[in-house]
Amino acid sequence: MLNGRNRNTNLANPLMTPQFAPGAMAGLRVIDLTRVLGGPYCTQILADHGADVIKVEPPAGDEVRDWGPPFHEEDAAYFVGINRNKRSIGMDLASVGGRAILMRMLEGADVLIENFKPGTLEKWGIGSDVLQEKFPKLVHCRICGFGADGPRGGNPGYDAIIQAMTGMIAATGSPESGPMRIGVPLVDITTGLYAAIGILMALSERQKSGKGQFLEVTLYETGLAIMHPHTANYFMHGKPPSLTGNEHPNLVPYAIFPTRTDDIFIGVGNDGTFRKLCKEIGKPDLGTDPRFARNKDRIANREALRTELGAVFSLHEAEPLCNRLLAAGLPAGPVQKIDQALTNPHTIYRGDVIEKDWYKGVASPIRLDRTRPSLRSLPPKFSQHAREVLAEFGYSDGDIDGLVEKGVVCEERKR
Repeated sequence: MLNGRNRNTNLANPLMTPQFAPGAMAGLRVIDLTRVLGGPYCTQILADHGADVIKVEPPAGDEVRDWGPPFHEEDAAYFVGINRNKRSIGMDLASVGGRAILMRMLEGADVLIENFKPGTLEKWGIGSDVLQEKFPKLVHCRICGFGADGPRGGNPGYDAIIQAMTGMIAATGSPESGPMRIGVPLVDITTGLYAAIGILMALSERQKSGKGQFLEVTLYETGLAIMHPHTANYFMHGKPPSLTGNEHPNLVPYAIFPTRTDDIFIGVGNDGTFRKLCKEIGKPDLGTDPRFARNKDRIANREALRTELGAVFSLHEAEPLCNRLLAAGLPAGPVQKIDQALTNPHTIYRGDVIEKDWYKGVASPIRLDRTRPSLRSLPPKFSQHAREVLAEFGYSDGDIDGLVEKGVVCEERKR
């Protein structure tokens, strides 16, 4: 208890927030020119916390609208999962008229985020130097594969390709499986997180300098940055990581073990925790056994320890065992499928699944006390807010009709 209230309950389900309560990013206007995953993931973080995110889509729409099944009214779950709390306008930025609208939108914007191939905005005459001169307070974030310069400057980037090129795939898998791609688009998602952090840093600096700035976040640098501890290990001993499957290169035990029912994961970070684990499972002698007493000993004798622990765990059921170990402060968890994770009592209690009408999603994990996230609007249909947005920027109904007629503004996807 803190200040007479349960802190966890206070920070739980974001839908407990009044629908239009301001979030931490309320008052921030973001012009989002990104597509696919990294950029939209970044802007959903900001949108969940109150930013006004205007998603500018090309005439064909964000292609992940088609990355299904499953679909809801022709929009794939892939799109739906990363585009809530945004407004959409379809616009042809390759046209002079489209760029004129964009420049008007930027007059009142705080952030521009885009993931065009480097050089595209320069080709259109609105590169970062032009934007900085015309909108000195604008924070301009570019997400791209490799950056604008260097031997691979301007090359396109894709999550799995970056996983391959930064050592991630070579460090994932077992001797039996061979190198494996990580099963979630980790590079894309983390790039979106880094972009959000970078934008917030630039906005914070703007409060002191009064100036915006350009920032670039690349998939390639993100891939290298998250390769810990493999890069740190390599810098120290010069050896690339081997394929250890679910085992940890620096810690033992840190792996999956079968039980009488399901698999569990045990993660031990220090010698004291290991001794406590051994005592809790009724094998205190393992904690003082010279083969296992210190982490470096356990690494040298990992197979022998796996056999010892496996024999004990095989006598137990996964869920009760993990509950007992967790209650004792020990790191253990059942290996669950996604349906089990989403319906877990803790997930439900914390309000981690949010719903509105037909929509379900995973809530923002950033739980601020006063300025909480909220689900204000569902993922938009293509160009759903075109007329609303343009009217806010001073366009009349006649102006909008003319822009639609010329193909500058698109109310239907051009496939």
